[in-house]
Amino acid sequence: MTPGDNGASKPEEDDPFGYLYADGQARGAQPPSGGYGYPNAVNRVRAVGERQYGQPQQTAPQQQGAYGQTNAHYQAPETMPGGAPTSRQSTHGGGGGGRRGPNTKGLLIGAIAVVAAVVIGIGIAMLNGNSDDDKNGNQADASPTQSQAATPSPKATSTGEAGELPKADAVDDAVQLAGGAAPASDVKGAKSAGGSYVGGLNQVGASVTWTVDVPKPGKYTLNVNYGVPGKDANTTLTVNGTSQNRPLNMSNFAHAPEGDWERGWTHTWANLQLQKGSNTISISCGSGNQCDVNLDQFWLEKGWR
Repeated sequence: MTPGDNGASKPEEDDPFGYLYADGQARGAQPPSGGYGYPNAVNRVRAVGERQYGQPQQTAPQQQGAYGQTNAHYQAPETMPGGAPTSRQSTHGGGGGGRRGPNTKGLLIGAIAVVAAVVIGIGIAMLNGNSDDDKNGNQADASPTQSQAATPSPKATSTGEAGELPKADAVDDAVQLAGGAAPASDVKGAKSAGGSYVGGLNQVGASVTWTVDVPKPGKYTLNVNYGVPGKDANTTLTVNGTSQNRPLNMSNFAHAPEGDWERGWTHTWANLQLQKGSNTISISCGSGNQCDVNLDQFWLEKGWR
């Protein structure tokens, strides 16, 4: 193409820089603003957002001005309304960058789960260990204790409920009378059932023998309710066939007037060493004893006074 008017041309032969020449300006050529400068030129510019490659693109607006001259009012596309963002915004608020950080919540939950699994494993191991100990014989002793009833004997007074030690009236079946000792009820004030007691001990050879079961061997205290006619008495005490070194003291502790049997009811005690199971305790009138006495009740206590 030579300078000057060469006549009409096809659109594809139009000079895009025709507005720089006088003949182009005469035909109405304008600087580019979205298409070629000639009238009816082919518009090759698409609307913003129509063409997408991967993600939405923003087209910065064209700046008007002379060719080769800096526009004093130029602004970067990202500062314009609707311009391209400088960074990706977080959709959950907080922190800032385009990429999300590590899932700390998920890591924390995983760590807690691991710790819980370890604790459960230790607990199961400990339980299994205790079970093995039980199988190897680490079990509670099943033998009777003071709080458990021993096997009763048909002819013996056994321990009572809630670990109580034996107690008996002098006229009970567990008590054997001999040598003239016999039940009586003439004197008022006896604590035995029906007010009965055992008399007739004021002769040598008379005896009362109480058979009793205890759960453990050891020291016990024998308690005796008795009555005297306002004067002191004593008897021979025998445990499992062995006479005690000292006689059983049956003094007038009630300070009753002499001859007053009803006011002479009182109490005495003695320390005994008993074996586990059945034991015999005898109160008898021996040579040299003062045996004018009535026997009312007997009971045992654990230990010595």
